[in-house]
Amino acid sequence: MEANRGQGGIQLLLAAEQEAQHIVNAARSAKMARLKQAKEEAEKEIAEFRAQMEAEFQRKVAESSGDTGSNVKRLEQETEAKIQHLKMEASSISHEVVHMLLKHVTTVKY
Repeated sequence: MEANRGQGGIQLLLAAEQEAQHIVNAARSAKMARLKQAKEEAEKEIAEFRAQMEAEFQRKVAESSGDTGSNVKRLEQETEAKIQHLKMEASSISHEVVHMLLKHVTTVKY
């Protein structure tokens, strides 16, 4: 009877060991599944963040290139206005300058 009892204890220990092994395997599987899920979630968040940053970058590039175009246009207009102003001033005093030059060229000093 004692031998039967010893055999039963060993069988009980083997069954408990098998159950513990199943529990450990299930925990490992759950851990691996959760790691895989976490990795997928992280990749999704990274992709969303990258898309958001790219959109913001493209928006800033568009704004700055638009500003550059308007700045160039504004500078061209200002330059043209200054050129017209200088031409107008030159034409208004050109007669006086020619008269002054002729006076100095034709005047003889001893």
